[in-house]
Amino acid sequence: FSSSWQTTFQDGGEEVEDGAVYNVTLKKVQIQQAANKGARWLGGEGDQLPPEHTVRQYETSKIRAIKAGTLEKLVENLLTAFGDADFSYISIFLATYRAFASPRAVLELLLDRFGNLETSSHGEVANLNSLESEMVLRAEIASVLRAWLDQCSEDFREPPDYVCLLKLLDYLKNNMPNSDMESRVQNLLKQFQNQEVEAVDGFCSTSSSDLGDGEELEISSPDFSSFQDHVVAEQLTYMDVMLFRRVVPYHCLGSIWSQRDKKENKNLAPTVRATITQFNAVTKCVISTILGTRELKIQQRAKIIEKWIHIAHECRILKNFSSLRAIISALQSNSIYRLKTTWMCVSKDVLLMYEELSEIFSDHDNYLTSRELLMKEATSKFANLDSSEKENQKKSQKRLQLQKTKGVMQGTVPYLGTFLTDLIMLDTALQDYVEGGLINFEKRRREFEVIAQIKLLQSSCNSYCLIPDQKFIQWFRRQQHLTEEESYKLSREAEAAADTNILSPKSQKSMVKRISTLFLGTDVFTPPKEQPLKSSPVGGSSGESTDSASVSSCEFNHSETEDVCVTPASSPEDPLKKSSVGSDKGYDSDKGSISSDKGSASSKGSIFDPGLGLDTGSIPTKDSGSVLSSVPKVLPLYNRQSGGSCIIRVSMDGLHASVYKSILITNQDRIPDVTQRALLKHNLEPDAVEDYELVQVISEDKELVFPRDANVFYGMNSHVNFDFILRKKA
Repeated sequence: FSSSWQTTFQDGGEEVEDGAVYNVTLKKVQIQQAANKGARWLGGEGDQLPPEHTVRQYETSKIRAIKAGTLEKLVENLLTAFGDADFSYISIFLATYRAFASPRAVLELLLDRFGNLETSSHGEVANLNSLESEMVLRAEIASVLRAWLDQCSEDFREPPDYVCLLKLLDYLKNNMPNSDMESRVQNLLKQFQNQEVEAVDGFCSTSSSDLGDGEELEISSPDFSSFQDHVVAEQLTYMDVMLFRRVVPYHCLGSIWSQRDKKENKNLAPTVRATITQFNAVTKCVISTILGTRELKIQQRAKIIEKWIHIAHECRILKNFSSLRAIISALQSNSIYRLKTTWMCVSKDVLLMYEELSEIFSDHDNYLTSRELLMKEATSKFANLDSSEKENQKKSQKRLQLQKTKGVMQGTVPYLGTFLTDLIMLDTALQDYVEGGLINFEKRRREFEVIAQIKLLQSSCNSYCLIPDQKFIQWFRRQQHLTEEESYKLSREAEAAADTNILSPKSQKSMVKRISTLFLGTDVFTPPKEQPLKSSPVGGSSGESTDSASVSSCEFNHSETEDVCVTPASSPEDPLKKSSVGSDKGYDSDKGSISSDKGSASSKGSIFDPGLGLDTGSIPTKDSGSVLSSVPKVLPLYNRQSGGSCIIRVSMDGLHASVYKSILITNQDRIPDVTQRALLKHNLEPDAVEDYELVQVISEDKELVFPRDANVFYGMNSHVNFDFILRKKA
């Protein structure tokens, strides 16, 4: 019979149990159907009949989602979440639990406390007196284990002992003998043991030796110009896809990624490090091909720049935003940007193409353009190309049509730094624990919104059908990378410093932020004073360069990281006199800050919008151990005071200004509290508070020094960048 229904949701408040707090939502379903057989026989729809011919029924169900709890309660919830209609809980837990627990702790709770039917004293389990109930529990545990193996099998990779995997195998032999699950775990153990020879260092090396199959080819080194543009783009995409698909999502969590600079964590998050290493290798390759040969004439060097711009365009067609951004970053590095005469020889059409590609990574509105583009193309079969220049538009459409004719679908390789920034900002802004020492699982739900995007894009990468070209891959690996000092010296040899005085950094705004050292400890040097890029008053770049360790965008290192950055310029002044591409926000954007729209409920087009769907509440300091009553409606921001809180950046006196730590402060924090947290973030002794003073950088020659017990939030100058220095007292 015909019927229609309408669903509404209503906030049901909170339910508090021993060791857990739940959010309750009431789901009300209104079912409307024909009241008599005649109407049903005539096929009348309920909503098309008069009221007297319809019957309305209401069904109300309760959705219970855990908000905070002890580890024991969170693990128990894995077995009960489905019954509470919290259908995404298992996926969220598995993707984020590494931030607050180890695989071994979770497995022991799951198997020993809840999975052992004979010895368990847990209330729910203790009352299982029937075989049917025992089978239900066994099925629930099997469902959780199956999801764990499906989604996070890497959690069990613990060479050489594989303690967790062996414990799981032992449990299955005793409780689910001869099951498919047991066979699967045995195969996984064999697989890990066979792969044990692959060392982490080998996986992270710049050689990326596992990217191409086959033996090393004995070939003479080919000339870069001999590779077709689309071949280079395809091979870069092939390498990026191989690495991005291997990224373990929890490695991107802010609480994990932000700890990589500690000495004991040199092997932390290897899958993320590998993608960054590849990004840096592409950037260095661009610079070395342009500057590496001293004998090149200006026109020849301009042709190489044109070739890289065409390759970047091919990456755009392939929806490879990682290598695309790496190429743009390299072309905007100090040593390449300053080649004014060379850029003057680049053709008009190619310059227009370059500006359009650069605009993708404009930092305006928290990288709104690149975020919207990623949302639009995340799962589309082909790139959506729009160009204001007719010639470029024709070329793009021709290439796309060729792809469609061949039936070649494309995945999407993102610039991973955007997600790392979002996750680190979440980790900085939201507490790990709430009142009563309960794990703040609402924070993990928010983090999963970002993790889910990464997983979706990883899945889309399965659409690529790319074949490795050993000739190019060997050439790429053998490239001699220049240090920043070497590249700048060669750049000055190619074009004297006097020719670059016309370039004013004030008229050249950056859309790719800065070239940066990502995670390797490197030495900093100061280039010669004749360097065209002078330091901005509070820009955080101070005209210093990085060495050869790594070259990339600073967004990879946004918060709670140690990085050495230099502000690259936009496209140099060219014959077209085009206005510079990028943000109109000024130097705060160039410093890698999250824009003022970040986290607000009105932010547009963001893949990850941290300001939506949250309750209002106080915003205590993450590191102070104060109680978080609820999640803030608008997350704290850098360079903006809102809701009684903000995020500041604190660097140590004597280090590069870009080596900073992000710290959340509220309107209750005074100098000793902030100083202590800054010392902790910089891995210094927190008890040494009395030995340091905290100052805010106002301009190049002005500082604001705070009295001993001043309130930082109200005392700071909110009209300049929220950049502070921690200085040892004289």
